[in-house]
Amino acid sequence: MILRLILGDQLNPKHSWFDSPREDVVYALFESEEELRYAPHHRQKMLAFLHGMERLAHNLEAEGHRVAYWTLDDPRQQGSLRANLEALRAEIEQTGQTVQIEYQEPDEWRLSESFKGLGTCVPSEHFLTERSTVANQFAGKKTFLMESFYRVMRQKWNVLLNAAGQAEGGAWNFDSDNRSKWDPKQSVPAEWRAHHNLSELNERLDRHGIPSWGEASAEDFPWPADRAEALSILDHFIEHLLPLFGRFQDSLAEDQDFLFHSRLSFALNTKMLSPLEVVQRAEQAYRMEPQRVPLAAAEGFIRQILGWREYIRGIYWAKMPEYQNLNFFNHDRALPDWMFTGKTKMRCLSVAVDQSLRTAYAHHIQRLMVIGNFALLSGLDPSKLDAWYLGIYIDAVEWVELPNTRGMSQFADGGIVGTKPYVSSGSYLNKQGNHCAKCTYSVAEKVGDNACPFNSLYWHFHERNRHLLERNPRIGMVYRTWDKMNPDHRESLLDQAEHNLNRINEL
Repeated sequence: MILRLILGDQLNPKHSWFDSPREDVVYALFESEEELRYAPHHRQKMLAFLHGMERLAHNLEAEGHRVAYWTLDDPRQQGSLRANLEALRAEIEQTGQTVQIEYQEPDEWRLSESFKGLGTCVPSEHFLTERSTVANQFAGKKTFLMESFYRVMRQKWNVLLNAAGQAEGGAWNFDSDNRSKWDPKQSVPAEWRAHHNLSELNERLDRHGIPSWGEASAEDFPWPADRAEALSILDHFIEHLLPLFGRFQDSLAEDQDFLFHSRLSFALNTKMLSPLEVVQRAEQAYRMEPQRVPLAAAEGFIRQILGWREYIRGIYWAKMPEYQNLNFFNHDRALPDWMFTGKTKMRCLSVAVDQSLRTAYAHHIQRLMVIGNFALLSGLDPSKLDAWYLGIYIDAVEWVELPNTRGMSQFADGGIVGTKPYVSSGSYLNKQGNHCAKCTYSVAEKVGDNACPFNSLYWHFHERNRHLLERNPRIGMVYRTWDKMNPDHRESLLDQAEHNLNRINEL
């Protein structure tokens, strides 16, 4: 008998495992308390993963496959994935059969280590690179430049290339066309959403005392449960959102949770969709209707999938397990209480955190330049922040969350992912969105009770880390500007920042 383990982020019904039913194969899926408790997961995240597992188990059984699905209520539960699998193996062996265990390559270092010696590991048949691809490409180099990786991927997979094999449109990157400030007159299509009643599943989590964080939305659950629904959200994005995705991808907007973002990351990270099919759909839309889908929009989206997503995974496997402990600035400040409630007077942060709690989702500028920006300026502990990001977002699995948070957002890796810290004062936030108009603080003021906290914290961050950052060629202008300021004004900014840090829970 072959016993095959399926993890909660391995919900790909197109995997070759499932080509045809076999009497000598049993597929095992387990609801695991260990996996539900190891980070402070948003309740929608837990429901989405478990519902996806239930749906895959149901669909496999309908196709004739043999499936063992243990809910939290199952009396055979041992609490952890490995213990459950070994208990199921022992149960089968009691019938006199020998059991061979197989599992797909886990995407998390913790699980990969835990499963060593368990059985035969097979590819997940999802990613467009091997674990070692990025490490091999940048062997011997301190910085892993994503743009170089992205160009290699475009050429390897023949994406957005012209007949001569060169970059479509004469450039590899059209990011400069994709930085528009939000236009409040711009209409946004209604988001795609499923309508699942997951009250029973939600009650099961409550019954077992699984901590609840964020809104559950269990009675009308909006996230896709299987590949068919994931394809529907992909269709919706290509048809309604991709044309303006690029233009407004960096925008911040009041009363707009999703703007033109695809929200495909959950379906991709659970492998309901393959990255290649998503990339090909975007390219096809551009080639068929270039007037409707601009090249800048298609390229910007494709770069997120074919470039950044694969690149970040490569960073993770090149640098783990040491990467999870990197702390370049030695930041150790506790997370403010309002990161768990959204109750802060800083409007941009209140909107981003509240949205995250309501929907288990925020787009990349909210994650990087609002929440991550404040966290870095304030010196929040990157380990605590990792757990926060991993827990709150529905698409967060460690291989993608950790390098994005500790590397791109917090520069805690010292420059492996990013070439400089991504920080800004309030002026950038005001430029990209319309939150400042409703904020308690004034983005135009630098010091005083009404001053935007980002303004003084920006200078405080650079001054306290001057010994680490001054020689960075991308930051030199910041220090030249700082040095030209009146000394009294510099002192006022530093005093204001210290005042803000001392009352961080009241901001």
